[in-house]
Amino acid sequence: MSGGFPRRIVCLTEETTETLYLLGEQHRIVGISGYTVRPPEARREKALVSAFLSAKFDKIDELKPDLVLAFSDLQADLTRELIRRGHAVFTFNQRSVEEIFEMISTLARLVQAEARGERLIAELREGLKKVEQAAARLPRRPRVFFEEWADPLISGIRWVEELVVIAGGDPVFPELSGKAAAKDRIVTAEAVAERAPELVLASWCGRKVDVEKIRERPGWATIPAVLNGQIREIKSADILQPGPAALTDGLKQIHNAVVLAAGNPQHGMEA
Repeated sequence: MSGGFPRRIVCLTEETTETLYLLGEQHRIVGISGYTVRPPEARREKALVSAFLSAKFDKIDELKPDLVLAFSDLQADLTRELIRRGHAVFTFNQRSVEEIFEMISTLARLVQAEARGERLIAELREGLKKVEQAAARLPRRPRVFFEEWADPLISGIRWVEELVVIAGGDPVFPELSGKAAAKDRIVTAEAVAERAPELVLASWCGRKVDVEKIRERPGWATIPAVLNGQIREIKSADILQPGPAALTDGLKQIHNAVVLAAGNPQHGMEA
């Protein structure tokens, strides 16, 4: 590090890469996750050094990072090996909308960009406020089931459930949002049918959503979302990365889907 601030950063997940670019600090990045799609130029400019649960440790060594940024206990094995190899590692664990803002603020401080971090957070908060105001004009709040995995069915990831509420919907499994581990948020197809969602949002973590497969699940034929054709895919890069993308493009897609489910297409947001 120079002057106490990192100059050679490896980002093991996309949201820190995206945030550093938005802060104008992309010159500090030397390596990124192979799953990174935001911003698109990152894949052309930076070395690809990891998946989500695996990494090219020798390649990271060659890059000589002075800081590696990771996410959650899911990357604990990666961070353990990187620490064993002598690398400095900072692991974020943001699970809510407010914690995403905290991640942005912390990262901005790490790279001496506090003022730009504050401006970015203010812009993102203003975007949330506009969507919330648009949602308040809807005549009703449709029941929403967000599906982050198909087999087993997993739902209730906290920041997404919070965004559903901001967008004007009511999550059908609100009790799950406080559970961090995916294994604690597994639901049955029967339980989903009982809660009768009017909108199904699906994002299968890197896999293309099969809407027909969802529609044909046993017992789902009478679910309002299925009856009314309200099954929508949101790409995982837009919603399952707990960072700026989820608060912008992800939220807009949720809101537009909620608007359609509520029967008021004129209140949708521009993409």
